[in-house]
Amino acid sequence: MTNFIPGNHIKLLRNGAEYFPALEVAIDAAEHEIYLETYIYQADKTGIKIGQALMRAAQRGVSVCLLLDGFGSKDLPLSYIQGLGLGGVQVMFYRTKISPWSLKRNRLRRLHRKLVVIDQKVGFVGGINIIDDDDVPADATPRVDYAVRIEGALLQSLHASVNKLWRRIAWSQLRPITKLGASLTKNNASKLDGIKAALVFRDNIMHRRDIEAAYLSAIQHAKLEIVIANAYFIPGRKFRRALLDAAARGVSIKLLLQGRVEYFAMFATHAFYNDFLNSGIEIYEYRKSFMHSKVAVIDAQWATVGSSNIDPFSLLLAREANVLVSDKAFAVELRADILRNLQDGATRISYEDWRHRHLAGRFASWMAYGFLRLFLGLIGFSNDQ
Repeated sequence: MTNFIPGNHIKLLRNGAEYFPALEVAIDAAEHEIYLETYIYQADKTGIKIGQALMRAAQRGVSVCLLLDGFGSKDLPLSYIQGLGLGGVQVMFYRTKISPWSLKRNRLRRLHRKLVVIDQKVGFVGGINIIDDDDVPADATPRVDYAVRIEGALLQSLHASVNKLWRRIAWSQLRPITKLGASLTKNNASKLDGIKAALVFRDNIMHRRDIEAAYLSAIQHAKLEIVIANAYFIPGRKFRRALLDAAARGVSIKLLLQGRVEYFAMFATHAFYNDFLNSGIEIYEYRKSFMHSKVAVIDAQWATVGSSNIDPFSLLLAREANVLVSDKAFAVELRADILRNLQDGATRISYEDWRHRHLAGRFASWMAYGFLRLFLGLIGFSNDQ
């Protein structure tokens, strides 16, 4: 059962347009330490700007720890990484062996979470990588994504997680472990009156199913409405069953999914359309741009923002982090933004449209789903797909 902790101030940040300025301000105010974890870091105008802020902090004497995924950030130029190092930023990579064709499960375990903790006083959690929002096709609008800025009680567990992973990676790479800032005092958290929230992580040891379990519990207790916006949506059997059961109870369900196919595996999402649409679940495909969102709102009270997709790679392999919020005002705000994107840039898929969609497209979806199941079976994950 999710342990919601009171005493948090949580601000919703829409897209990089709101996230990156807030992140830069927080970095410039840092006095002791900065942890930043991200899957993708690009040396574009956004990456350069954030990198400059990190180097300014390091030159003030702040300990700056930047942890990047070895696959997601594989294209980051060595010259740029060396420049960060010369500027005082400590840079490490999580799992540099990146062969996409390997059937060794370890090589497929990525650092997909996007976390920032500054002076143990302010944190950021979400799905936004360090990359320009407008790094999209010429015919698309800026990428859609979310993050939250956090102050309060959650900072203690958020800091513990990033600190533990940094130390573990430093130890495995025989890197010195720098002594960092002072511990967060209980008074810093308890003085903040705020809302109830929880951090849920997915890793490959103690928290393998925590994010999925949080979703399933919320869906199973839904009474009125479920709104999910998720970029890569290939739910397992339990997740699909939970949604279908909710629809059978009369719960209104809206799924906002990615309409622009980036990878062949995304066709596997379509394999579930027939059952969902036949059960009254509404499906919308966002086609105005790339939708990178990983958010949900249930009964206008429970909400989540994070890095975890609802697909096997997030739920079975990657390190992920989501914030759960139990607060009506926050949930209503996030719900309104999801519905705004749904109305402004998405196309509703009707049951009749799907039934009459050309045969080749439906065949491709089942081929993709079959290939995905085969692949997961080969690496030892097949029971819940």
